Amino acid sequence: MAAIVVALGHPLLKPSSDSAATPGQDSSALLPAPSLSDRPPSHAPHRESRGALDEADGVVPDGVTVRDDEVPAVANLDAELLDALRRAARDAVDDGVTFTVNSGWRSAAYQEELLRKAVTQYGSAAEAARWVATATTSPHVAGDAVDIGPDRATAWLSEHGAAYGLCRIYRNEPWHFELRTDAADRGCPRMYADPTQDPRMRQ
Repeated sequence: MAAIVVALGHPLLKPSSDSAATPGQDSSALLPAPSLSDRPPSHAPHRESRGALDEADGVVPDGVTVRDDEVPAVANLDAELLDALRRAARDAVDDGVTFTVNSGWRSAAYQEELLRKAVTQYGSAAEAARWVATATTSPHVAGDAVDIGPDRATAWLSEHGAAYGLCRIYRNEPWHFELRTDAADRGCPRMYADPTQDPRMRQ
């Protein structure tokens, strides 16, 4: 039976009451970056059986890399994003780091299943929205986002990714990267605290 990778995230750390944002300041700047290794087991990427979904929906088998063109989750990524990932992965090898793809392109059905699971896990649609987007707003469904592992790879990409246009978008998802083509010159944009702060999620 096929396995589904679900990377639901790390609990968002809230600023203390004496560190409130000043007017006009992005409150996400006050949030400490989540640890790349200290995730509660219930939030760590894990695999579950889902008989109706398979690789054709974007389910990722174990050990998939950014060069596995036969896997739809990789093959259906945006071409520029995939090229940037492959260039970064090639250079990361020189530092002894290997990228694996935990999630990439997803079908709408797969995304809807992940959202249903998140609502069950977190107890409400509002809380689930901090971790999983709808099928109509998810950049994964559009092929514009990838979740990278293991922790050494996400740490390497967090440090070096801007040179390839690869940026973290959400502070609570250190594994989630998207392409920002001007990042090499301007750096990556300021991260949102979580997807609920992303205007794209409000369509």
